[in-house]
Amino acid sequence: MKQGRTETFLVRIISTTFAVVALAVFKPFGLDTWKWQAFLHLAAIWAIGVVVCMLTDLILKYIVHMPRSYDKGVSYIIRRNLWFQLINTPLVALGICLYRHFVLNDRVPGNQFSLINFLETLFIIAFCSFAIGLYWRFKFRSRYLAMELEETKLLNEQLKKLQEDQAVARQESEIRKSEVDLSSSLTLAGTTNESVTLCLSDLLYIEAVGNYVKVCHLRDGKVHTDMLRATSKQMEITLQPYPTIVRCHRAFLVNLNQVEQIVSHSGSTQLLIKNCHDSLPVSRSNMSQIKAALKSLSV
Repeated sequence: MKQGRTETFLVRIISTTFAVVALAVFKPFGLDTWKWQAFLHLAAIWAIGVVVCMLTDLILKYIVHMPRSYDKGVSYIIRRNLWFQLINTPLVALGICLYRHFVLNDRVPGNQFSLINFLETLFIIAFCSFAIGLYWRFKFRSRYLAMELEETKLLNEQLKKLQEDQAVARQESEIRKSEVDLSSSLTLAGTTNESVTLCLSDLLYIEAVGNYVKVCHLRDGKVHTDMLRATSKQMEITLQPYPTIVRCHRAFLVNLNQVEQIVSHSGSTQLLIKNCHDSLPVSRSNMSQIKAALKSLSV
């Protein structure tokens, strides 16, 4: 934890230094008129940047409830970094605008606080923030890929354990009351008269297709699809009592017992389905549901 805090602090220092170097090269805000005193003002702006970065980390931790963590996966780290930039950039721009107003405005007119000056400063800082973000993303790419592979490996181990436990449960004559009877039949109905009756263990996935949903399932060992006039949200509510059925994407509900493998590549995750070998996308917003389901069911 201490090492993580130190690394984060160094990243903030280097990022702020990069931005200040860019300001030293282009000398906006009338800094070129200050000659050697400009370096003192740049040092003050650097200090403002560092303080605001630390403040943004506190906002993320205590207000947005996104503490710094390397244990929550790559998608969480990327999402937190995006939130950091969205919050930090306007705050840094505001801090520099106030410095321009109270310090630089005495010698260089036009630095008074105004909407135009704020937008000008925001544009400059946003450009620097974008360039810095690309640099750190490239620098930490190998680490992110290693974390991504390790995370996928762990998820596949949990998936394998879940499926082994469920296979044993299906073979037992008595199933504990806290477990779902996977051999029980299930009827999925649409808003019209059509319906599909199947065993929960035979359900592969459900896909939203316009005003319909496509129910992909096994029947006599072969893959079949049925169309129902319904929404995926209606299907999700119907299947809510069954913890192995989770949403992996806004258009897909998947049966974790029918997932052959979880594959992660270049920041995207897909679920390979048994028997039909279809690949279902996993959105970042739904990845946490997949992790939580595997963790709770594989205990």
